[in-house]
Amino acid sequence: MHRWDRIEAFTEVVRLGTFSSAALQLKVSTSHVSRLVSQLESQLDTPLLYRTTRQIRLTDAGARYYDHCRLLLEGFREAEASLGELQRAPRGLLSLTSATTFGERFIAPLVNDFQRRYPQLEVYMHFTNRQVELIDEGFDIAIRMGVLKDSTLIARRLCPRREYVVGSRDYFEQMPRPHTLAELAQHHCLLGSRNSWLFALDGGRREVRVQGRWQANSGPALLDATLKGLGIAQLPDYYVDPYLRSGELVSVLDTFQDTGTAVWAVYPSHRHLSPKVRLFIDFLAEHLGHESRE
Repeated sequence: MHRWDRIEAFTEVVRLGTFSSAALQLKVSTSHVSRLVSQLESQLDTPLLYRTTRQIRLTDAGARYYDHCRLLLEGFREAEASLGELQRAPRGLLSLTSATTFGERFIAPLVNDFQRRYPQLEVYMHFTNRQVELIDEGFDIAIRMGVLKDSTLIARRLCPRREYVVGSRDYFEQMPRPHTLAELAQHHCLLGSRNSWLFALDGGRREVRVQGRWQANSGPALLDATLKGLGIAQLPDYYVDPYLRSGELVSVLDTFQDTGTAVWAVYPSHRHLSPKVRLFIDFLAEHLGHESRE
């Protein structure tokens, strides 16, 4: 423990600029701080500070040592703070964004359940199919789906997500079911916000560009057109699962289905995660991971 006392004394002297200021911060005498720093230098067999009557300066070795010690002490303080936060209920404003349909059907009810558990928490939900810039727009969490792009954000997988290529029974009575990706060119492909569909092929992912005479940036509209036999579409499981079970829709090209997509909670890469964000992400993972999304 003596070494940590000496390291703390050394970092406070450097941070505050004088031995007396460090002594006031640590609630000990100036001579005690000076003695701890001298003991540290002896222990390391290296001078860390240049001392004059007017100021102190770091030696080259002291500057390098200080950088490491500062990070160590910050880590200890954050560890202690995190233990204290475990005893506190989440407070303040929790702001999140999610894709519209998934957010309204699955995320909003869980947010409501979470606020019932922690009634002192404020919540703000923003549903949009646009990819929101979390830091610039001031959101704590984004719920995103599919394959994530590289970024500086932290992502936690909440539950799996499957994409199905589906058509109605009426449609497949008129058109043959495709068995290869190349056969998609022979079909009426209903398009969402993108002009390509994602598949698994040869151990990797492949985007296949599709064409059609129908397009909308709305999942429910795309589902309705598919149910009415206007063509085939690629839609996520939470849209099509009930209709696959009832037989109203038929899934094709299942051997090319990409199983690596998921639902993710994405948040800024702060070193210290607040209790409201940490507890809410745990809550989402628990409920989305165990409940059937029907």
